Amino acid sequence: MGMFSRRKFLTTAGLSTVGAIALNACTSETPTATTTTAATSAATTAATTAAAPVNAADAPETTKAKLGFIALTDASPLIIALEKGYFKKYGMTDVEVLKQASWGTTRDNIVLGSDAGGIDGAHILTPMPYLIAEGKITNGNKVPMYILARLNTNGQAISIANDFKDAKIALKSDALKDTFAKIKSGGKELKCAVTFPGGTHDLWMRYWLSANGVDPDKDVSTIVVPPPQMVANMKAGNMQAFCVGEPWNARLVEQQSGYTALTTGELWKDHPEKAFTMRADWVDKNPKAAMALLKGVLEAQVWCEDPANKEEMCKIVGADKWFKVPPAEILGRLQGKVDYGDGRTLDNPDLAMKFWKDAASYPFKSHDLWFLTEDIRWGYFDATLDTKALVDKVNREDMWKEAAKAIGKEADIPKSTSRGIETFFDGVKFDPENPKAYLDGLKFKKV
Repeated sequence: MGMFSRRKFLTTAGLSTVGAIALNACTSETPTATTTTAATSAATTAATTAAAPVNAADAPETTKAKLGFIALTDASPLIIALEKGYFKKYGMTDVEVLKQASWGTTRDNIVLGSDAGGIDGAHILTPMPYLIAEGKITNGNKVPMYILARLNTNGQAISIANDFKDAKIALKSDALKDTFAKIKSGGKELKCAVTFPGGTHDLWMRYWLSANGVDPDKDVSTIVVPPPQMVANMKAGNMQAFCVGEPWNARLVEQQSGYTALTTGELWKDHPEKAFTMRADWVDKNPKAAMALLKGVLEAQVWCEDPANKEEMCKIVGADKWFKVPPAEILGRLQGKVDYGDGRTLDNPDLAMKFWKDAASYPFKSHDLWFLTEDIRWGYFDATLDTKALVDKVNREDMWKEAAKAIGKEADIPKSTSRGIETFFDGVKFDPENPKAYLDGLKFKKV
């Protein structure tokens, strides 16, 4: 784990207000025991999809699979696939969806695999399957992984302590650098919390800081905090900023414990976020079962995208066995209605979390290439990494296309594995045909 010894990722323990602030994402953690199966879920959901007879040629090799999730709104497709019977519809009658305490727990359980008491796949930060496959976060143990689908675009935010309201820190903030510098010169350590080193939230935080003149490695300390613990730690004054998915930013504002500086859809409109990942050996051993799971997830994403289903979705995932969050605190931002908590408001569904619309589910290879380029930027991967070869090995957009056709969504299949040139809020552009030019043009980086 030498890579992380070079980083300023911190863990802080012994905080009486909330217990341990975070477990280091590179350590082993005990998985939580929250378990729901397809059978028990179907029994409790009135609107469960009827299971159609599965064609013998498509019958899965196994009806069992263990999938992990973190309590974040973008895990909804896995939960809905279970609750609405989409897994069962395709013959996967014994799926377990297991709540994970942190992304470190998710990683550890994926490495274990279900045969050893872990999991077969998960709702995950998109870069993590690549880091796992290359052994970068597993003590050199390379566990081949596949990304089968993108679970969502947009839907995250960077939130700030109430102390910064007078500085009016937001998306583009000339005051950010000076404000942080004054605090640091006064001897106070600035802490920005993310959910996992090299994960999406880490990269959004680093991009935003860098674009506003703050060096994320020298001007602040970056700490790792599991998503459900963000609000309590901000309330306790354990950090000045955090980046996490919903509903935790909305919950922070609701509790008046901080405010949202920006949503990540503002930072990069329709940016890729979480992925549905599986261990490659499980998929290779059970290709029909993997396809059944994928079809179930895709159908759930279509269901989640329908505005008519948003309220019901929030009631389902907000339940104690899933997020334990009031549905009203999930719904608003899911609809694009944002109360930033500092007097600003936004009502723009086009910047809200998307599950299917605008090709949100399709795992564009160009997006995975951006994640790898950013992880090279910050030292998580070596500059010599053959990014194209790794993306081709991990990204299974071919399976996504097959599943989309099978559920009658062939018209929604993108024409290319690249979404083309991407533009960020600061005007910087990423051309997937020339990632080196993008990397060379960035001011703050480790390479």
